[in-house]
Amino acid sequence: MRLILQRVSSASVTVEGEVVGRIGRGILVLVGVERADGPEEVAAAAEKLAGLRIFDDAEGKMNLDTRAVGGAFLVVSQFTLAGSLARGRRPSFDDAAPPAAAAPLVEALVADLRARGFAVETGRFRAYMEVALVNDGPVTFLLEV
Repeated sequence: MRLILQRVSSASVTVEGEVVGRIGRGILVLVGVERADGPEEVAAAAEKLAGLRIFDDAEGKMNLDTRAVGGAFLVVSQFTLAGSLARGRRPSFDDAAPPAAAAPLVEALVADLRARGFAVETGRFRAYMEVALVNDGPVTFLLEV
């Protein structure tokens, strides 16, 4: 499972002209599910996201987690994160999980974060989405679990 994490001041996802998810301060999570991923990877990702300290404290040090700043998560499935650019000029998606396997894992990640008491918004699985964000920093991380 590959996740791109972006600390945001705001973020939204739009499908066919309709905003389907929107947050203020928090973390935009782009999720790429790979064939080998399962419940263990989901649990590890949720645990990491819940405690990740990437927000600045009063001294400007990344020392606060999402809960401490009253933030939220916007979780967006992004198939292309499971792609590889290692060979040739066109991406290979051989390691990407098929939609029937990926969708429940993305849903489980969202459910896990919500069960931990976080506000979580989402995109729409398999839809063409327009993601807008104000990257705060900018602060962007790659998480592989």
